[in-house]
Amino acid sequence: MKIFWALLYNVLLYPLIFLFAMVGSVFQDKLRASVLGRFRSSSVLKQYFKSHKSNTDIYWFHAASLGEFYQVKPVIEGLKEIRDEITILVSFSSPSGYDNAMSNAIDLKVYIPFDFPWTIKKVLNIVRPKKIIFASYDIWPNMIWMARRKEIHTNIFSARVKVGSPKLKPVVKQFYRAVYSSLSSIYTVSEKDMEGIHVILGKNIGPLVKVLGNPRYDMVKKTADDFTMKRTDSILDREKRIIIGSAHEEDDHFLIPALAEIMDEYNDIKVLYAPHEPSTTAIDRIKAGFKKLGYKGVVFNKKNDMTLPSDRLVILGVVGVLSKLYWQGRIAFIGGGLTTGIHNVMEPAIARLAVLFGPKYHHAHEAEELLKDGGGFCINNKNEFLSKIHQLITDNRYYRMTSLAATDVIHKHLGSSTRIIRNILHD
Repeated sequence: MKIFWALLYNVLLYPLIFLFAMVGSVFQDKLRASVLGRFRSSSVLKQYFKSHKSNTDIYWFHAASLGEFYQVKPVIEGLKEIRDEITILVSFSSPSGYDNAMSNAIDLKVYIPFDFPWTIKKVLNIVRPKKIIFASYDIWPNMIWMARRKEIHTNIFSARVKVGSPKLKPVVKQFYRAVYSSLSSIYTVSEKDMEGIHVILGKNIGPLVKVLGNPRYDMVKKTADDFTMKRTDSILDREKRIIIGSAHEEDDHFLIPALAEIMDEYNDIKVLYAPHEPSTTAIDRIKAGFKKLGYKGVVFNKKNDMTLPSDRLVILGVVGVLSKLYWQGRIAFIGGGLTTGIHNVMEPAIARLAVLFGPKYHHAHEAEELLKDGGGFCINNKNEFLSKIHQLITDNRYYRMTSLAATDVIHKHLGSSTRIIRNILHD
Protein backbone atom coordinates (compact mmCIF):
# COMPACT_ATOMS: atom_id res chain seq x y z
CA MET A 1 0.00 0.00 0.00
CA LYS A 2 2.88 2.38 0.81
CA ILE A 3 4.35 1.73 -2.66
CA PHE A 4 0.99 2.66 -4.24
CA TRP A 5 0.84 6.00 -2.43
CA ALA A 6 4.48 6.75 -3.20
CA LEU A 7 3.82 6.15 -6.91
CA LEU A 8 0.65 8.26 -6.87
CA TYR A 9 2.41 11.08 -5.05
CA ASN A 10 5.43 11.11 -7.37
CA VAL A 11 3.62 10.50 -10.66
CA LEU A 12 0.56 12.71 -10.12
CA LEU A 13 0.16 14.64 -6.86
CA TYR A 14 3.53 16.34 -6.46
CA PRO A 15 3.99 17.14 -10.18
CA LEU A 16 0.61 18.94 -10.00
CA ILE A 17 1.67 20.82 -6.88
CA PHE A 18 4.90 21.81 -8.65
CA LEU A 19 3.00 22.95 -11.76
CA PHE A 20 0.54 25.07 -9.77
CA ALA A 21 3.45 26.61 -7.87
CA MET A 22 5.22 27.53 -11.11
CA VAL A 23 2.11 29.18 -12.54
CA GLY A 24 1.18 30.87 -9.27
CA SER A 25 4.67 32.27 -8.81
CA VAL A 26 4.15 34.46 -11.89
CA PHE A 27 1.38 36.33 -10.07
CA GLN A 28 2.33 36.13 -6.36
CA ASP A 29 5.52 37.67 -4.98
CA LYS A 30 5.67 35.46 -1.88
CA LEU A 31 5.16 32.27 -3.86
CA ARG A 32 7.78 33.40 -6.38
CA ALA A 33 10.31 33.99 -3.59
CA SER A 34 9.60 30.52 -2.22
CA VAL A 35 9.98 28.85 -5.61
CA LEU A 36 13.24 30.66 -6.41
CA GLY A 37 14.56 29.81 -2.95
CA ARG A 38 13.80 26.12 -3.49
CA PHE A 39 15.63 26.14 -6.80
CA ARG A 40 18.70 27.50 -4.99
CA SER A 41 18.55 25.32 -1.88
CA SER A 42 20.66 22.43 -3.20
CA SER A 43 23.52 24.72 -4.22
CA VAL A 44 23.31 26.64 -0.92
CA LEU A 45 23.55 23.40 1.05
CA LYS A 46 26.39 22.10 -1.12
CA GLN A 47 28.39 25.30 -0.72
CA TYR A 48 27.85 25.48 3.04
CA PHE A 49 28.76 21.88 3.83
CA LYS A 50 31.72 22.02 1.48
CA SER A 51 33.24 24.90 3.46
CA HIS A 52 31.99 23.78 6.90
CA LYS A 53 33.09 20.18 7.06
CA SER A 54 32.45 18.85 10.50
CA ASN A 55 32.21 15.60 12.39
CA THR A 56 29.46 16.95 14.63
CA ASP A 57 25.84 15.85 14.51
CA ILE A 58 23.54 17.78 12.17
CA TYR A 59 19.92 18.36 13.20
CA TRP A 60 17.66 19.49 10.37
CA PHE A 61 14.52 21.33 11.52
CA HIS A 62 11.73 22.33 9.16
CA ALA A 63 9.07 24.99 9.75
CA ALA A 64 6.40 26.04 7.26
CA SER A 65 6.56 29.72 8.15
CA LEU A 66 7.32 32.17 10.96
CA GLY A 67 4.48 30.90 13.16
CA GLU A 68 5.87 27.37 13.16
CA PHE A 69 9.38 28.72 13.72
CA TYR A 70 8.19 30.02 17.10
CA GLN A 71 7.69 26.35 18.00
CA VAL A 72 11.15 25.46 16.71
CA LYS A 73 13.04 28.36 18.30
CA PRO A 74 12.95 27.32 21.99
CA VAL A 75 13.85 23.76 20.98
CA ILE A 76 16.92 24.64 18.90
CA GLU A 77 18.11 27.18 21.46
CA GLY A 78 17.74 24.59 24.19
CA LEU A 79 19.62 22.03 22.11
CA LYS A 80 22.49 24.46 21.58
CA GLU A 81 22.70 25.15 25.32
CA ILE A 82 23.10 21.46 26.01
CA ARG A 83 25.29 20.59 23.02
CA ASP A 84 26.82 23.70 21.49
CA GLU A 85 28.89 21.64 19.06
CA ILE A 86 25.93 20.41 17.02
CA THR A 87 24.97 21.97 13.68
CA ILE A 88 21.44 23.34 13.38
CA LEU A 89 19.94 23.61 9.90
CA VAL A 90 16.47 25.17 9.59
CA SER A 91 14.43 25.07 6.40
CA PHE A 92 11.25 26.98 5.53
CA SER A 93 8.45 26.78 3.00
CA SER A 94 7.45 30.45 3.23
CA PRO A 95 9.33 33.76 2.92
CA SER A 96 7.70 34.91 6.18
CA GLY A 97 9.79 32.31 7.99
CA TYR A 98 12.94 32.50 5.90
CA ASP A 99 13.13 36.31 6.00
CA ASN A 100 12.12 36.93 9.61
CA ALA A 101 13.27 33.90 11.64
CA MET A 102 16.19 34.95 13.82
CA SER A 103 18.16 32.94 16.39
CA ASN A 104 21.81 32.56 17.29
CA ALA A 105 21.16 28.82 17.39
CA ILE A 106 20.71 28.64 13.59
CA ASP A 107 23.86 27.69 11.72
CA LEU A 108 22.18 27.76 8.30
CA LYS A 109 18.69 28.49 7.03
CA VAL A 110 17.38 27.55 3.59
CA TYR A 111 14.15 27.01 1.73
CA ILE A 112 13.01 23.39 1.82
CA PRO A 113 14.17 21.71 -1.42
CA PHE A 114 11.59 20.54 -3.95
CA ASP A 115 10.20 17.18 -2.83
CA PHE A 116 11.23 15.23 -5.91
CA PRO A 117 12.95 11.94 -4.99
CA TRP A 118 16.14 12.74 -6.91
CA THR A 119 16.38 16.20 -5.27
CA ILE A 120 15.84 14.83 -1.79
CA LYS A 121 18.36 12.03 -2.34
CA LYS A 122 20.92 14.61 -3.47
CA VAL A 123 20.47 16.96 -0.50
CA LEU A 124 20.44 14.15 2.06
CA ASN A 125 23.76 12.95 0.63
CA ILE A 126 25.11 16.49 1.00
CA VAL A 127 23.83 17.20 4.52
CA ARG A 128 23.86 13.70 6.07
CA PRO A 129 21.71 14.78 9.01
CA LYS A 130 21.49 12.79 12.22
CA LYS A 131 17.82 13.70 12.58
CA ILE A 132 15.17 15.53 10.56
CA ILE A 133 12.52 17.23 12.67
CA PHE A 134 9.28 18.74 11.34
CA ALA A 135 7.29 21.36 13.28
CA SER A 136 3.59 20.63 13.57
CA TYR A 137 2.27 19.78 10.12
CA ASP A 138 4.36 20.79 7.08
CA ILE A 139 5.85 17.40 6.25
CA TRP A 140 7.17 16.30 2.86
CA PRO A 141 6.63 12.62 1.95
CA ASN A 142 9.71 11.97 -0.18
CA MET A 143 11.96 13.47 2.46
CA ILE A 144 10.46 11.09 5.02
CA TRP A 145 10.54 8.04 2.77
CA MET A 146 14.08 8.71 1.56
CA ALA A 147 15.31 9.39 5.11
CA ARG A 148 13.87 6.06 6.23
CA ARG A 149 15.78 4.27 3.47
CA LYS A 150 18.96 5.97 4.63
CA GLU A 151 18.17 5.13 8.28
CA ILE A 152 17.92 8.81 9.26
CA HIS A 153 15.69 9.46 12.29
CA THR A 154 12.63 11.57 11.38
CA ASN A 155 10.30 13.26 13.83
CA ILE A 156 7.30 15.56 13.91
CA PHE A 157 6.59 17.51 17.10
CA SER A 158 3.60 19.63 18.16
CA ALA A 159 1.53 17.32 15.96
CA ARG A 160 -2.21 17.94 15.97
CA VAL A 161 -5.19 16.07 14.61
CA LYS A 162 -8.19 18.31 15.13
CA VAL A 163 -11.80 17.15 15.16
CA GLY A 164 -13.06 16.78 11.60
CA SER A 165 -9.54 16.88 10.15
CA PRO A 166 -9.30 15.73 6.50
CA LYS A 167 -6.53 13.41 7.71
CA LEU A 168 -9.24 11.26 9.27
CA LYS A 169 -11.25 10.89 6.04
CA PRO A 170 -10.95 7.35 4.55
CA VAL A 171 -8.85 8.00 1.42
CA VAL A 172 -6.77 10.86 2.85
CA LYS A 173 -6.16 8.80 5.99
CA GLN A 174 -4.59 6.03 3.91
CA PHE A 175 -2.17 8.49 2.34
CA TYR A 176 -1.17 9.93 5.72
CA ARG A 177 -0.83 6.41 7.09
CA ALA A 178 1.75 5.70 4.37
CA VAL A 179 3.66 8.86 5.40
CA TYR A 180 3.27 8.86 9.20
CA SER A 181 4.11 5.16 9.52
CA SER A 182 7.54 5.93 8.02
CA LEU A 183 8.39 8.46 10.73
CA SER A 184 10.62 7.43 13.62
CA SER A 185 8.72 9.37 16.30
CA ILE A 186 5.74 11.68 16.69
CA TYR A 187 5.24 14.09 19.62
CA THR A 188 1.67 15.37 19.94
CA VAL A 189 0.31 18.42 21.73
CA SER A 190 -2.40 16.57 23.69
CA GLU A 191 -3.83 13.13 24.47
CA LYS A 192 -6.64 13.87 22.03
CA ASP A 193 -4.11 14.48 19.27
CA MET A 194 -2.33 11.24 20.12
CA GLU A 195 -5.62 9.36 19.74
CA GLY A 196 -6.01 10.93 16.29
CA ILE A 197 -2.49 9.87 15.31
CA HIS A 198 -3.23 6.28 16.36
CA VAL A 199 -6.41 6.33 14.25
CA ILE A 200 -4.31 7.38 11.23
CA LEU A 201 -1.62 4.78 11.92
CA GLY A 202 -4.13 1.98 12.41
CA LYS A 203 -2.73 -1.38 13.50
CA ASN A 204 0.58 -0.84 11.75
CA ILE A 205 3.73 -0.97 13.82
CA GLY A 206 4.82 2.58 13.30
CA PRO A 207 6.62 5.42 15.04
CA LEU A 208 7.01 6.05 18.75
CA VAL A 209 4.14 8.36 19.76
CA LYS A 210 4.28 10.57 22.87
CA VAL A 211 2.34 13.53 24.28
CA LEU A 212 4.88 16.32 24.92
CA GLY A 213 2.90 19.55 24.48
CA ASN A 214 3.55 22.70 22.48
CA PRO A 215 6.85 24.61 22.90
CA ARG A 216 5.25 27.85 21.72
CA TYR A 217 4.04 28.37 25.28
CA ASP A 218 7.68 28.44 26.42
CA MET A 219 8.64 30.76 23.59
CA VAL A 220 5.92 33.28 24.39
CA LYS A 221 6.79 33.21 28.10
CA LYS A 222 10.50 33.69 27.46
CA THR A 223 9.91 36.59 25.07
CA ALA A 224 7.58 38.26 27.56
CA ASP A 225 9.73 37.88 30.69
CA ASP A 226 11.37 41.30 30.51
CA PHE A 227 8.05 42.99 29.88
CA THR A 228 6.44 41.04 32.71
CA MET A 229 9.00 42.34 35.19
CA LYS A 230 8.42 45.94 34.12
CA ARG A 231 4.66 45.78 34.04
CA THR A 232 3.55 44.52 37.43
CA ASP A 233 0.86 47.19 37.85
CA SER A 234 -2.78 46.24 37.81
CA ILE A 235 -4.21 45.50 34.40
CA LEU A 236 -6.85 48.12 35.14
CA ASP A 237 -4.15 50.82 35.30
CA ARG A 238 -3.58 50.50 31.56
CA GLU A 239 -5.33 52.68 29.02
CA LYS A 240 -8.58 51.27 27.70
CA ARG A 241 -7.11 50.15 24.40
CA ILE A 242 -8.49 47.43 22.14
CA ILE A 243 -5.78 45.81 20.03
CA ILE A 244 -6.63 44.16 16.74
CA GLY A 245 -3.87 41.68 15.86
CA SER A 246 -3.19 40.29 12.37
CA ALA A 247 -6.52 41.36 10.89
CA HIS A 248 -7.51 40.09 7.43
CA GLU A 249 -9.60 42.13 5.01
CA GLU A 250 -12.57 39.89 5.82
CA ASP A 251 -12.19 40.88 9.49
CA ASP A 252 -12.14 44.58 8.59
CA HIS A 253 -15.70 44.46 7.26
CA PHE A 254 -17.23 44.03 10.72
CA LEU A 255 -14.39 45.21 12.96
CA ILE A 256 -14.05 48.75 11.63
CA PRO A 257 -17.75 49.73 12.03
CA ALA A 258 -17.94 47.91 15.37
CA LEU A 259 -14.87 49.70 16.73
CA ALA A 260 -16.13 53.07 15.51
CA GLU A 261 -19.41 52.40 17.31
CA ILE A 262 -17.57 51.57 20.54
CA MET A 263 -15.37 54.66 20.25
CA ASP A 264 -18.50 56.78 19.73
CA GLU A 265 -20.02 55.38 22.92
CA TYR A 266 -16.90 55.44 25.14
CA ASN A 267 -14.70 58.52 24.85
CA ASP A 268 -11.79 56.87 26.67
CA ILE A 269 -11.51 53.84 24.35
CA LYS A 270 -8.47 53.69 22.06
CA VAL A 271 -7.68 51.27 19.24
CA LEU A 272 -4.45 49.81 17.88
CA TYR A 273 -5.19 48.14 14.54
CA ALA A 274 -2.58 45.74 13.12
CA PRO A 275 -3.26 44.26 9.66
CA HIS A 276 -1.90 40.77 8.98
CA GLU A 277 0.36 42.19 6.28
CA PRO A 278 0.94 45.95 6.74
CA SER A 279 1.20 46.80 3.04
CA THR A 280 0.45 50.31 1.81
CA THR A 281 -2.76 48.97 0.26
CA ALA A 282 -3.94 47.42 3.54
CA ILE A 283 -3.11 50.50 5.61
CA ASP A 284 -4.85 52.82 3.13
CA ARG A 285 -7.92 50.57 3.15
CA ILE A 286 -8.12 50.59 6.95
CA LYS A 287 -7.60 54.36 7.15
CA ALA A 288 -10.32 54.93 4.57
CA GLY A 289 -12.74 52.64 6.38
CA PHE A 290 -12.35 54.52 9.66
CA LYS A 291 -12.35 57.94 7.97
CA LYS A 292 -15.83 57.28 6.57
CA LEU A 293 -16.98 56.80 10.17
CA GLY A 294 -15.31 59.93 11.48
CA TYR A 295 -11.95 58.65 12.79
CA LYS A 296 -8.54 59.61 11.49
CA GLY A 297 -5.79 57.05 12.07
CA VAL A 298 -2.07 57.62 12.51
CA VAL A 299 0.43 54.98 11.38
CA PHE A 300 2.97 53.62 13.89
CA ASN A 301 6.22 52.57 12.18
CA LYS A 302 8.73 52.47 15.03
CA LYS A 303 10.75 49.35 15.82
CA ASN A 304 12.67 50.51 18.89
CA ASP A 305 10.58 53.01 20.85
CA MET A 306 7.43 51.10 21.83
CA THR A 307 5.56 54.10 23.25
CA LEU A 308 2.31 54.41 21.36
CA PRO A 309 1.03 57.88 20.43
CA SER A 310 -1.90 59.35 22.34
CA ASP A 311 -4.20 59.26 19.28
CA ARG A 312 -7.37 57.26 19.71
CA LEU A 313 -6.76 55.28 16.50
CA VAL A 314 -3.30 53.93 15.68
CA ILE A 315 -2.60 51.63 12.72
CA LEU A 316 0.48 49.42 12.94
CA GLY A 317 2.70 49.69 9.87
CA VAL A 318 5.60 47.38 10.78
CA VAL A 319 6.03 43.71 11.66
CA GLY A 320 7.85 42.20 14.62
CA VAL A 321 6.70 44.53 17.41
CA LEU A 322 3.08 43.56 18.10
CA SER A 323 3.99 41.14 20.91
CA LYS A 324 5.46 44.08 22.86
CA LEU A 325 2.60 46.45 22.10
CA TYR A 326 0.02 44.06 23.57
CA TRP A 327 1.25 45.19 26.98
CA GLN A 328 -0.35 48.59 26.31
CA GLY A 329 -3.81 47.18 25.80
CA ARG A 330 -6.64 45.48 27.67
CA ILE A 331 -8.52 43.48 25.04
CA ALA A 332 -7.29 41.78 21.86
CA PHE A 333 -9.07 40.48 18.81
CA ILE A 334 -6.93 38.13 16.72
CA GLY A 335 -7.64 37.96 13.00
CA GLY A 336 -7.86 35.10 10.54
CA GLY A 337 -10.77 33.32 12.19
CA LEU A 338 -13.13 34.07 9.33
CA THR A 339 -10.80 32.79 6.61
CA THR A 340 -7.69 30.61 6.89
CA GLY A 341 -7.59 30.23 10.67
CA ILE A 342 -6.63 32.44 13.60
CA HIS A 343 -3.14 33.73 14.18
CA ASN A 344 -1.12 33.87 17.42
CA VAL A 345 -3.35 34.11 20.52
CA MET A 346 -0.51 33.38 22.93
CA GLU A 347 1.16 36.79 22.79
CA PRO A 348 -1.92 38.72 23.97
CA ALA A 349 -2.67 36.01 26.53
CA ILE A 350 0.74 36.29 28.23
CA ALA A 351 0.26 40.09 28.23
CA ARG A 352 -2.90 39.49 30.33
CA LEU A 353 -5.38 40.56 27.67
CA ALA A 354 -8.80 39.04 27.21
CA VAL A 355 -8.56 37.38 23.78
CA LEU A 356 -11.30 37.33 21.14
CA PHE A 357 -11.13 35.45 17.83
CA GLY A 358 -13.25 34.07 15.00
CA PRO A 359 -14.75 30.58 14.58
CA LYS A 360 -11.84 29.01 12.65
CA TYR A 361 -9.68 28.25 15.68
CA HIS A 362 -9.63 24.44 15.89
CA HIS A 363 -6.09 24.18 14.53
CA ALA A 364 -4.85 26.09 17.59
CA HIS A 365 -4.73 24.08 20.83
CA GLU A 366 -3.99 27.26 22.79
CA ALA A 367 -7.24 28.86 21.54
CA GLU A 368 -9.21 25.83 22.69
CA GLU A 369 -7.54 26.10 26.10
CA LEU A 370 -8.39 29.81 26.33
CA LEU A 371 -12.03 29.05 25.59
CA LYS A 372 -12.13 26.23 28.13
CA ASP A 373 -10.58 28.32 30.91
CA GLY A 374 -12.48 31.55 30.24
CA GLY A 375 -9.59 33.64 28.95
CA GLY A 376 -10.76 33.66 25.33
CA PHE A 377 -14.00 34.01 23.40
CA CYS A 378 -15.18 32.92 19.96
CA ILE A 379 -16.81 35.76 18.02
CA ASN A 380 -18.90 35.03 14.93
CA ASN A 381 -20.15 38.48 13.95
CA LYS A 382 -20.34 42.18 14.76
CA ASN A 383 -23.11 41.85 17.34
CA GLU A 384 -21.23 39.19 19.32
CA PHE A 385 -18.10 41.34 19.18
CA LEU A 386 -19.95 44.41 20.52
CA SER A 387 -21.66 42.42 23.25
CA LYS A 388 -18.43 40.90 24.57
CA ILE A 389 -16.52 44.20 24.39
CA HIS A 390 -19.28 45.96 26.34
CA GLN A 391 -19.16 43.27 29.04
CA LEU A 392 -15.36 43.43 29.34
CA ILE A 393 -15.34 47.23 29.47
CA THR A 394 -18.12 47.71 32.01
CA ASP A 395 -17.59 44.80 34.42
CA ASN A 396 -14.15 45.14 36.07
CA ARG A 397 -14.50 42.02 38.18
CA TYR A 398 -15.38 39.91 35.15
CA TYR A 399 -12.53 41.49 33.19
CA ARG A 400 -9.94 40.74 35.90
CA MET A 401 -11.02 37.08 36.02
CA THR A 402 -10.74 36.85 32.22
CA SER A 403 -7.31 38.48 32.20
CA LEU A 404 -5.93 36.10 34.82
CA ALA A 405 -7.44 33.09 33.05
CA ALA A 406 -5.74 34.07 29.78
CA THR A 407 -2.29 34.30 31.36
CA ASP A 408 -2.81 31.14 33.38
CA VAL A 409 -3.29 29.13 30.18
CA ILE A 410 0.29 29.98 29.20
CA HIS A 411 1.82 29.27 32.59
CA LYS A 412 0.20 25.89 33.13
CA HIS A 413 1.49 24.58 29.77
CA LEU A 414 5.14 25.54 30.22
CA GLY A 415 7.91 22.95 30.00
CA SER A 416 7.17 21.37 26.63
CA SER A 417 10.47 22.57 25.12
CA THR A 418 12.49 20.75 27.75
CA ARG A 419 10.53 17.53 27.23
CA ILE A 420 10.90 17.72 23.45
CA ILE A 421 14.64 18.45 23.64
CA ARG A 422 15.18 15.51 25.99
CA ASN A 423 13.28 13.16 23.70
CA ILE A 424 14.90 14.42 20.48
CA LEU A 425 18.31 13.67 21.97
CA HIS A 426 17.45 10.23 23.34
CA ASP A 427 14.73 8.64 21.15
